[in-house]
Amino acid sequence: MAYFYMCDRANLFMKENKFYTHSSFFIPIIYILVLGVFYNENTKETKVLNREQTDEWKGWMQLVILIYHISGASTFLPVYMHIRVLVAAYLFQTGYGHFSYFWIKGDFGIHRVCQVLFRLNFLVVVLCIVMDRPYQFYYFVPLVTVWFMIIYITLSLWPQIIQKKANGNCFWHFGLLLKLGFLLLFICFLAYSQGAFEKIFSLWPLSKCFELKGNVYEWWFRWRLDRYVVFHGMLFAFIYLALQKRQVLSEGKGEPLFSNKISNFLLFISVVSFLTYSIWASSCKNKAECNELHPSVSVVQILAFILIRNIPGYARSVYSSFFAWFGKISLELFICQYHIWLAADTRGILVLIPGNPMLNIIVSTFIFVCVAHEISQITNDLAQIIIPKDNSSLLKRLACIAAFFCGLLILSSIQDKSKQ
Repeated sequence: MAYFYMCDRANLFMKENKFYTHSSFFIPIIYILVLGVFYNENTKETKVLNREQTDEWKGWMQLVILIYHISGASTFLPVYMHIRVLVAAYLFQTGYGHFSYFWIKGDFGIHRVCQVLFRLNFLVVVLCIVMDRPYQFYYFVPLVTVWFMIIYITLSLWPQIIQKKANGNCFWHFGLLLKLGFLLLFICFLAYSQGAFEKIFSLWPLSKCFELKGNVYEWWFRWRLDRYVVFHGMLFAFIYLALQKRQVLSEGKGEPLFSNKISNFLLFISVVSFLTYSIWASSCKNKAECNELHPSVSVVQILAFILIRNIPGYARSVYSSFFAWFGKISLELFICQYHIWLAADTRGILVLIPGNPMLNIIVSTFIFVCVAHEISQITNDLAQIIIPKDNSSLLKRLACIAAFFCGLLILSSIQDKSKQ
């Protein structure tokens, strides 16, 4: 944390402005693509979206997003739209992964919830205190945290429907689809009722977490931009697991997912859909128009990618260990970049070695990745210590944590009143 503070709060290091050129974005993309293809290994299992594959997916997406941020590519609309799909894909994985866990395991215990919330929020909470930044500043963490809680509440509410129960009676499948239908209606209501959304998240103490510059508009905009994709991830997980249970899919090593005719047809449709989206994104005239359509169409490219990556048996059998390594620390990379790589709260680039941009980016990137890796390890270790499996011990610790944060909230409220 001392290094974070020195980089982005103390005036020890210089910062420089971003200047976008096509070469500053696309050349690094080519470099990491070559490295990713070069370092490949066989997967332990050949199921759709297996662990190695999802880590790989997170890894290359995170590297592309990092290059996007440091190159200032948000000014180039086609790149911006494709990066928006990558952010949506992270949220799709959130819906897919958590739904799959609850559906298969049926574990709705408080230990699981606390483990997930701790791993998502530990670093951000510490940074909010040390760097004096609002929680909403690290917008992606509040986003995945809220969506995790929505998934948990949806599936844990009566009647709790899990795979084991549904296997005994197909009626429960319809019950789950009904739950998902109500979730979709709830999402639509909040998306098109800005007033209701703002009233909910302007209530104390939620306002302390979700307000930015005195209002929750930024939070509403961020949430609304990818409002359907978590639902799509949950629905995809449900359909995939149902097909898998009925042995409709061929997930053996080297086997195509479906029969040759169906596989070839789906691959053709996927490639066409993928290219069509890219052409549309390249022809968009302004961000407002693109952002309005993005929530409905981003799932097309996500599903197209999943099918292209998983239908051929040989594609499911290998993964990039290079990308997968970065995928395991993708959350820490996303958060740490704010202060020890980009600096100036992402508006500039950290300069450790003045006068030599290439050497500076190599050194700062090396330190940045090492720090993110260590923080990931520390977070995982602390999660095992702070979140015990024994419920009575866990509840006592939760009471202490709640008291600590209540104290912080009260102090924050007193400070706000004194400023007024």
